[in-house]
Amino acid sequence: MPEAQLIATIAKLVGHESAVWPGHGDFEARRMVWNGMIDRRPAVIARPASAEQVAQLVILARTAGLALSIRGGGHSFPGFSTCDNGLVIDLSRLNRVAVDPAARVADVGGGASLGDLDRATAPYGLVTPAGLVSHTGAGGLTLGGGMGWTSRRLGLTIDNLLEVDLVTSDGSFLTVTAKSDPDLFWGLCGGGGNFGVATRFRYRLHPLGPVTIGEWSYPLNRATQALATLSDLAAKAPRAQTTVANVTRDGLVVTAFHSGPDGLGQDSVLPFGTLAGPGEGGLQDIDYVSLQSRSDNHVRWGRRYYGKGGFFAAPSGAIADCALDLARSAPTNEAEIYMIQLGGAVADIPEEATAYSGRKG
Repeated sequence: MPEAQLIATIAKLVGHESAVWPGHGDFEARRMVWNGMIDRRPAVIARPASAEQVAQLVILARTAGLALSIRGGGHSFPGFSTCDNGLVIDLSRLNRVAVDPAARVADVGGGASLGDLDRATAPYGLVTPAGLVSHTGAGGLTLGGGMGWTSRRLGLTIDNLLEVDLVTSDGSFLTVTAKSDPDLFWGLCGGGGNFGVATRFRYRLHPLGPVTIGEWSYPLNRATQALATLSDLAAKAPRAQTTVANVTRDGLVVTAFHSGPDGLGQDSVLPFGTLAGPGEGGLQDIDYVSLQSRSDNHVRWGRRYYGKGGFFAAPSGAIADCALDLARSAPTNEAEIYMIQLGGAVADIPEEATAYSGRKG
């Protein structure tokens, strides 16, 4: 299909205001994704308003032999959200979140962000475990497994996933559940993309309960002791608590988060303020939605991101030594070694039950 005809067809399908191409006034802004290292130029970017339009676009790309990328939140580290000389289906118009507080479920569009989800569920005091940065796409996070502040108490995002609406490569529509198609649902739970275009997710919701948050910083010369003490305390912490440690060349920052009705909030969180003598900081007067967005600027769009990850039992001993050596030699104080505590409900699910791996650490 000639390029001009392709553009005209897509613009007619989704509406002229929802399609851009090279030379279009909005193209340079629309083609950018979160990771500034990714610099690709699609032939067309289309923003469908419905699953039916998604299906038509998938069929069109297949018929025309176009490379096809799906953009939910655009956060893909390696740049899977875009492509060169192909079609990008940008799901940002499919960002509706509908909450049923009585049934404790949320239906979330494939283009919604975690901020959209959190803001919709917060008025009901409900939550599903999902990420720590509000401009992350809910779809990409879910398909990769998804972890957040409440995961030790409530599991991964996929452990709270009930169903997915999917447009397959031939333009068919499926609603996938663990019962309707157990193999496909298994793959969607942590297996990443390429099973189809996910246009809707349904999540189980839980009462968030009282939240207690503490944050303390320690200089690098006390970080070895702090990480050793943190490891001991975290191993004994209730599953309602999650601890995050960030190491940079500026020092160690520890955040302890507790939620739920067990009444242990302050008693469980406060000891993390004296890991190696008194830390600088204290309890934080911040609500859950604000907590979810507090790192948004630090990991803002357009920066050049590179990351590697892995699992280990505790951030002490050789692990701590390695983290501190890397921090001291980091080229910038923006580089960090980020460690989030898992276990608890995450480890309750058998490793083979989902495509996500690493539940046991």
